[in-house]
Amino acid sequence: MADGSSRPTDQERDDDRYRKRATIPRHLAIIMDGNGRWAKRRRLPRVAGHRAGVEAVRRMVVPCAQMGVEVLTLFAFSSENWRRPKREIALLMELFFTSLQEEATKLSENNVRLRVIGDDSAFPSKLRGSIDEVQKLTQGNSGLTLVIAANYGGRWDITQAARALASQVAAGVMRAEDITEAAVEAHLSLGDLPDPDLIIRTGGEQRISNYLLWQLAYTEFFFTDSLWPDFTPAHLEMALNSYAMRQRRFGKTGEQVECVRGA
Repeated sequence: MADGSSRPTDQERDDDRYRKRATIPRHLAIIMDGNGRWAKRRRLPRVAGHRAGVEAVRRMVVPCAQMGVEVLTLFAFSSENWRRPKREIALLMELFFTSLQEEATKLSENNVRLRVIGDDSAFPSKLRGSIDEVQKLTQGNSGLTLVIAANYGGRWDITQAARALASQVAAGVMRAEDITEAAVEAHLSLGDLPDPDLIIRTGGEQRISNYLLWQLAYTEFFFTDSLWPDFTPAHLEMALNSYAMRQRRFGKTGEQVECVRGA
């Protein structure tokens, strides 16, 4: 301690609070990859891997909420996943529906707000109804915001934002020269939330697969060979420890960042 006593000083307590704030990402995004390979290694049908993946999601939500993560965004189904076999897609839609039904009350009880982003026009009507129902049930919650990206693609997200802005220009509501980065961002699916601080991709692949293309501009990346159904809170801690060791400069020099941090 600074004064040689056993009790922390006010400055040390402030420093400790700063370190905790600085090393826990406000927004954590995850590409949940490896469900199919997990099942194949066990000679199980692919849907068994997707069911195991749902269990992994359950294991992540509580620790993220407890450690102070504000937003957890999970890539559940990309716009490219429609190319998969029709039977697998049908089973995925049914699993999504049943998971929403089973988890709705738990989410509300744990003060978690659910939000689903992506083009839901291709979903079965009962799934769209279930999504609306759970979002309304949890919209007043003030804890962790759990975002599920389903039938989502980063290019789709930017395109729909551009289309909305073009419509406003055509209607005379705004001028083309008024289109700024902030204007584009405001029309993106996560325009009202902070950009991801850290993205984790499981399954050994090292690409972003058309996920949150705009929002990942300054995001830190963590790749792991662990397949998503095997991902545990211990793996999450490894990712967060890696994140805590990094210096986020956002275009500044390291000296500038340290100067601001020490101010």
